[in-house]
Amino acid sequence: MTDADLVRKKLAFIETCLGDLRRLAQPEAITLDLREERFAAYTLQIAIQAALDVASHIVSDDRLGEPSSNRALFELLVKWGWLPGDLAAPLSEMVGFRNILVHGYQAVDPRIVRDVVEHRLDDLKGFVSAIRSRLPQDED
Repeated sequence: MTDADLVRKKLAFIETCLGDLRRLAQPEAITLDLREERFAAYTLQIAIQAALDVASHIVSDDRLGEPSSNRALFELLVKWGWLPGDLAAPLSEMVGFRNILVHGYQAVDPRIVRDVVEHRLDDLKGFVSAIRSRLPQDED
């Protein structure tokens, strides 16, 4: 059974990262200012990693299957009704972006970092909302 408290903490962390990006990031400066680029890239990296952690935790604890990759985690969550189908592809792309950031498979293009900050944060917000809606109600 999924540890709802652990998942809630990870979801709150993702929301904090998204809030930081919305409040503090200056997308227009990402392509011009190394510090701005690195702030945005690192904050995206840890937010995406937290989403992967949540997905992995749910898939493992609820025994939803054996994912062949990190990207497959989101497909399993769609299959079992944790996520709407339209989020699988954008989240899978986020995993690819995270891999580039973490492993340096290629130089990070600051224009892509800017695009993600300007246009893709709602994909992570959608992930948070979808997962939170499936958790048992918090009993205070």
